[in-house]
Amino acid sequence: MIFFRRGSWENYVIAGGKAHDKGNYPEAEKHIAAAVKEAEGFGPQDPRLAASLLGLGELYLHRRRYAEAESLLKRGLAIREKALGPEHPDMAGSLNNLAALYDDQGKYAEAEPLVKRVLAIFENALGPEHPDVAASLENYAALLRETGRSAEAAKMEARAEAIRAKHAKENPAK
Repeated sequence: MIFFRRGSWENYVIAGGKAHDKGNYPEAEKHIAAAVKEAEGFGPQDPRLAASLLGLGELYLHRRRYAEAESLLKRGLAIREKALGPEHPDMAGSLNNLAALYDDQGKYAEAEPLVKRVLAIFENALGPEHPDVAASLENYAALLRETGRSAEAAKMEARAEAIRAKHAKENPAK
């Protein structure tokens, strides 16, 4: 049997993930930043660079380091979008993180088009009654409530609840 040594990029990603899961954010940042540095050597459009940038951006988002998070999330998204296309389902999570960043800062006008885009991606890729669509509707409803649009939010919440109810009926817990 042949064993292959993992590359340092992968080791940094794994170590960063483990530290993050344990709540050791300084350690996670150290490893994920090292993954970004390593991935820079793979080329400006490499998917590993996008993943590293997005991971570090997400960490900064959770730590409320918004300016740093925004820069990294936008750069990672641009790389990922070029590689996968704007409607690929893998774009949704990263777009959602950028929307959350704007929402946290009260920048609802910047967040809303991203939330709409996430919803559209999931509807097109997964179908209009998928549980991820329900979660996206709930996110959109929360943003609508924050902007004083309760009637629109109620419609989104009702649709999300209908999706969840149908899914529960079709997939009862054992």
